[in-house]
Amino acid sequence: MTQSRSRTLAELIRESFDELTRAERQLANLILENYPVSGMGSITAIAKASGVSSPTVARMARKLGFPGFPAMQAALKDELKATISDPIVKHDQLAEGAPDTHILNQFADAVLENMRQSLKRIDPALFDNVVALLSDSGRAVHVTGGRITHTIARYFFTHMQVIRSGLNLIDSGSNTWPHYVLNMNAGDILVVFDIRRYEHNLIRLAEMASGRGVTIVLFTDQWGSPVAKHAQHTFNLRIEVPSAWDSSVTTLFMVEALLAAIQTNTWDETRGRMKTLEQLFDKTKLFRKFS
Repeated sequence: MTQSRSRTLAELIRESFDELTRAERQLANLILENYPVSGMGSITAIAKASGVSSPTVARMARKLGFPGFPAMQAALKDELKATISDPIVKHDQLAEGAPDTHILNQFADAVLENMRQSLKRIDPALFDNVVALLSDSGRAVHVTGGRITHTIARYFFTHMQVIRSGLNLIDSGSNTWPHYVLNMNAGDILVVFDIRRYEHNLIRLAEMASGRGVTIVLFTDQWGSPVAKHAQHTFNLRIEVPSAWDSSVTTLFMVEALLAAIQTNTWDETRGRMKTLEQLFDKTKLFRKFS
């Protein structure tokens, strides 16, 4: 396999997992368990932690397209820097090599590439499983996000409210989370949105929910929020654009695709809810009517 900068180490591992030996899979699972921190030690320390030999670590690095372990770890360090970069650092890095084309074209190219790379790496079976889960009216669905991603969480929540009952939007403030966790039951679903500069509060919430037997669906970036450690279903989506901020376009695309599939899956119930909702809107005179 040829190494590509367009792919993270985690993506390379997932794509190559079936080709790895039993010992290499053991090592791969260790790296993914607390990614990317778990890959930052010496080759000896990583080998010992995963219960394999140092040559196994070097061999897996070569299988993933790196000349050896040092090159793989260097790539991992670059990823770690990327995940903790603040908006000013990101802007300055982009400005150094910015092309001469108009920002509209630069941005469009980046978004389209994000879409291509994300779709290429999403298993349709993962998508279908999440649709089935969220279509199950017997499961309560709890939704939350971070400082920025809470906006997407609210968007998803608002549309899901129309489709089915049993929805809860969790406030972004951690001081109220115990109240929400109190009402979570085994088999419920927690949908979490968390991208780089991952938020400690979301990780803690996911840990608490997981402890109560809640199934977690995570929307994150190509590097992967630590929430993934507790999640049963994770969408790794590309977010980089020529901006100090990250892009939500691919995440929003995935949300809307899920909403469309869930709506189709539950149309008999959804149609009735929509009809009732329109009658309520008419009574409130929320929308302008044209006669």
